[in-house]
Amino acid sequence: QVLLVESGGGLVQAGGSLRLSCAASGRTFSSYAMGWFRQGPGKEREFVAAITGSGPNEYYTDSVKGRFTISRDNAKNTVYLQMNSLKSEDTAVYYCAATPRGPAALRRSYDYWGQGTQVTVSS
Repeated sequence: QVLLVESGGGLVQAGGSLRLSCAASGRTFSSYAMGWFRQGPGKEREFVAAITGSGPNEYYTDSVKGRFTISRDNAKNTVYLQMNSLKSEDTAVYYCAATPRGPAALRRSYDYWGQGTQVTVSS
């Protein structure tokens, strides 16, 4: 069992930045690939970014490439999502997720989910 708790969301103006954090329980954090997903108003939950367990490989959806950076600190059992140059269309609830099977863009690949943190970008 892995418990995930996101933090760092909030209200920011367009063009601004936020850093989301996701703290994980357990002693095998480095064996899990981690992903960030988001769900905007009236939309399906969509993939944002993922990172391998040891951290050298990162994956992004096209709409956030060059603006968002996923990273992790296995000593702190935490994964981050640095979001720069935020746009109104980035407004969503952001969720982190964990999978023992390697990074993936599909929701069904992830076994554990956090409760989400709201990000609102005002234009």
